[in-house]
Amino acid sequence: MPVEGRLPPSQPSPRGGRSKAVKAALDAWFAGRGWKPFKFQREVWKAIADGRSGLLHATTGAGKTYAVWLGALQAFVRARKANAPATARPVAEPLTVLWLTPMRALAADTLRALQQPLEALGAEVHPWSAGARSGDTTSAERSAQNQRLPTVLVTTPESLSLLLARADAREVLGHVRMAVVDEWHELLGNKRGVQVQLALARLRRWNPGIAVWGMSATLGNLREAMHALLGHEDGVLVQGQVPKKLVIDSLLPGVAERFPWGGHLGLTMLPQVIEEIAASSTTLVFTNTRSQAEIWYQAMLEAKPEWAGLIALHHGSLDREVREWVELGLKSGELKAVVCTSSLDLGVDFLPVERVLQIGSPKGVARLLQRAGRSGHAPGRPSRITLVPTHSVEMVEGSAARTAIAAGHIEARHTPEQPLDVLVQHLVTVALGGGFVPGDLYEEVRGTAAYESLSRENWQWCLEFVAQGGPSLAAYPDYKRVVPDAEGVWRVPDARLARRHRMNIGTIVSDASISVQYLGGSKIGSVEESFVARMKPGDCFLCGGRMLELVRIHDMTAWVRRASGKRAAVPRWGGGRMPLSNTLADAVVQQLAQAGEGRYDSPELQCVRPLLEIQQQWSALPTPQTLLAETLTTREGSHLFLYPFAGRHVHLGLASLLAWRVAQHEARTFSIAVNDYGFELLSATEVDWPALLPQVLTLPQGEGEDQRAALLHEVLASLNAGELAQRRFREIARVSGLIYQGYPGEKRSSKQLQASSSLFWEVFRKYDPGNRLLQQAEQELLAQELEIGRLRASLERIATQRLVLKPLVRPTPFSFPLMVELFREKLSNENVADRIARMVEQLEKAAGGALTAGGVERVKGTLAFGQEGPGKPPKPVGQRRDRRRPSRPSRPLPPL
Repeated sequence: MPVEGRLPPSQPSPRGGRSKAVKAALDAWFAGRGWKPFKFQREVWKAIADGRSGLLHATTGAGKTYAVWLGALQAFVRARKANAPATARPVAEPLTVLWLTPMRALAADTLRALQQPLEALGAEVHPWSAGARSGDTTSAERSAQNQRLPTVLVTTPESLSLLLARADAREVLGHVRMAVVDEWHELLGNKRGVQVQLALARLRRWNPGIAVWGMSATLGNLREAMHALLGHEDGVLVQGQVPKKLVIDSLLPGVAERFPWGGHLGLTMLPQVIEEIAASSTTLVFTNTRSQAEIWYQAMLEAKPEWAGLIALHHGSLDREVREWVELGLKSGELKAVVCTSSLDLGVDFLPVERVLQIGSPKGVARLLQRAGRSGHAPGRPSRITLVPTHSVEMVEGSAARTAIAAGHIEARHTPEQPLDVLVQHLVTVALGGGFVPGDLYEEVRGTAAYESLSRENWQWCLEFVAQGGPSLAAYPDYKRVVPDAEGVWRVPDARLARRHRMNIGTIVSDASISVQYLGGSKIGSVEESFVARMKPGDCFLCGGRMLELVRIHDMTAWVRRASGKRAAVPRWGGGRMPLSNTLADAVVQQLAQAGEGRYDSPELQCVRPLLEIQQQWSALPTPQTLLAETLTTREGSHLFLYPFAGRHVHLGLASLLAWRVAQHEARTFSIAVNDYGFELLSATEVDWPALLPQVLTLPQGEGEDQRAALLHEVLASLNAGELAQRRFREIARVSGLIYQGYPGEKRSSKQLQASSSLFWEVFRKYDPGNRLLQQAEQELLAQELEIGRLRASLERIATQRLVLKPLVRPTPFSFPLMVELFREKLSNENVADRIARMVEQLEKAAGGALTAGGVERVKGTLAFGQEGPGKPPKPVGQRRDRRRPSRPSRPLPPL
């Protein structure tokens, strides 16, 4: 089997004379901009010239794009012969370089960057053309590309899979000499990354000498990431050590409340945020959810109405034209600030951005670095990110993140293992793209990191599934998607099924959304169907930074008009709650241990010192060597608070597991509350926690696989695993092609999709219980929603820690926010606010202080900030008039 990247005959020799003119032109272009190549750029140029593949890891804005791109041009651009006849319109070279980006918005920006050095090559070389192909590509451009693809094509994983599904895929893609995967860290840990691995394996089958390069700035496991990209270990790892100043600081409140609750700071920090924005030329204000982005944007406009038109909103649910307008405004420096979400996380080049504000916890070191890199996005320019806490304990995270980055600690990302839904989709794609022979394709698929241990049994199951849908669907022609022809080549026999597959390629699965559009006007964006379904005509909500009134819902579109002076609901989009990463959680515990020793070395720790001192007086502070547990008896019952600092997903699994194990001793019912730092178990009857806790905080008996299987059994038994797994199955059914989201213009509601997936779920469970997709749903539930790997590691770590059990007289600063989480589950906002205000007053009095929660109304106003994730949306109130005088209408975004 040929080894990739060892100068196969198809690769140009790096010493060939035909590249001298190209190198000279590119050197002149580079120098003409006042640039000198960094050492890592020269390393990449040499590696590409030698025909090698690899991974480039360097800080954001250091010049990764030109390191790889100029290396490709020097290696693959051909000089014209001196006596070659001049032609009126020289034909561009065929498709030579594929450039994959994770986002459509990034594709357009990348294309502009790649085109600039092409213009410097002159007439002495065979011309190269450049183009982009994504969901945003116009039909005219797509039609032209169908006739002839450009020399370098910037595209997304989904669009590459569509190209692989063309009948002439090998003819079109078989001569690609280089594939570049930008922002590899963004794809590596999910199914889109698996989709890329499979696509690259197909390209390697057609051209074993293809060079593959990945680029990233925020990866902690570089060797593993490179293996996942290349499928082998024989790659070049280049690390760009470019001196770049990174400033991480925090906006601190005047006084840190000692008894906080989730989101308790609310908009308290707004005046300081506005002051920081005013002092900078251009600022990105990141929030962790689209809902929070809407709230903060509206609050800024109300506080500074003169900023209308100078500040903007950007998130993934806004219409593409709005997002593009915002991006152009950032590039030109016309906008003073943009409130955004992860939609602007990645490498779009916004040179005017001077600084970044992060509202709330970044949840991870890599995410913090990625967002910091949006400012000073050029070599030599400093990057600055300022953390704006929404919770007192988040101030500790700011200090912890700074320490972790200084120590070089960044989260690792791992490829999913054998997602069979992606493989099933790929089989149909390859069958459309010329067909396949099962034995050859099996070896090709096993060449990827995700499927390197794929068994013959699982492979055979996938073949049977695409051939007839398994035993339970064999009677239905729609599931005979791929069959072998007379020569043993597997192809798609039905043109209708082929069209349906092409329209539904991809692994991005989102909740069904409803378009939001003005009556007789343009589109604003989209909101989730479940949110709009609870509204009545006349109700108001925020979307795109505008106050809108619902007129009617028709054909999966919410028709709206502008509204003012009414209290609005804020849409809640799914996917908002990110767990605290292990890397950042460990750094937080280290900071708390320092505080326990009396070392308050950072501004953040100094600010939160009153809270930590009360925690230490009334209980204790966690350390890496100890596990803190607290018990409290109130009128609600017996409380246990445990602080493993493992993130909310793991805490949910741990809390359910502990409750289930305790119930094995004696039947009990528990209420559960979790946050990123710990969890609470509340029982109406008394529990002897000192006796039970050491027994239930253990790993199951056995070793290795036996122990792992026993833990899985206990975790699944402790949860409503069936319902949770069924929710995962809906996504798997969509990716595997069991259900589809419709043709262009055909709008299917989430109820229709849910009904379809539920039907398959029930049929498989009853008539095909061994269906591999059912097993995958359970595995994904454990791996992604409950993070079973982290849960097991937490139990292993707990086994090495000393249990510190503290009986409480009253709630501590750490336990109070967990109690509030339970209140939210059971009480209305008014009752929760009243309860919080009274408890804070009592606790402050016991602590010898005079601070209060600021009254019931103030507390009520903060409750929306502690609900980050999907859940029951607040009931919209459309009839109550706001007593404040309405501000004059503003135009925060351009006319649509």
